[in-house]
Amino acid sequence: MLYLIIESLIHKLTMPKKKLFTADFEIHASVKMLYPYIHSASGLAEWFADDVAISPEKVFTFVWDHETHKALMTSHRINHFTKFEFIPESKEDEKDPSYFEIRIEVNDITQSTFLKIFDYSDFDDMDELHDLWKGLVENLKTVVGG
Repeated sequence: MLYLIIESLIHKLTMPKKKLFTADFEIHASVKMLYPYIHSASGLAEWFADDVAISPEKVFTFVWDHETHKALMTSHRINHFTKFEFIPESKEDEKDPSYFEIRIEVNDITQSTFLKIFDYSDFDDMDELHDLWKGLVENLKTVVGG
């Protein structure tokens, strides 16, 4: 019995902890122009992943570097935000699933448009994750001309 308790504690201590990454990126495009690019499979495929498909069951399949990751759109509000939760690939993920959320926000004073990114994952290097998202948003800016 003691062995099982110790093994469980070791597993919890060595298990990678998920972290929430957040960032804001200014983008010169209207909310109505941006929303299809954060909400639809075809829009996301233009800047976010190598390919994005959606099944009849509404499961999004994201492809990066020939690896597929499946997610469900768990919430959205038209012209405001979209949240995708990855389908768990392990028991640990079932208890604490990874997700990303992209929000479109407008500063009332300057009328500037921003993408606010929330990325909850076990990615360790926050600087590298920032660079990754920065590159993705640059792709989006190129697509929308913003």
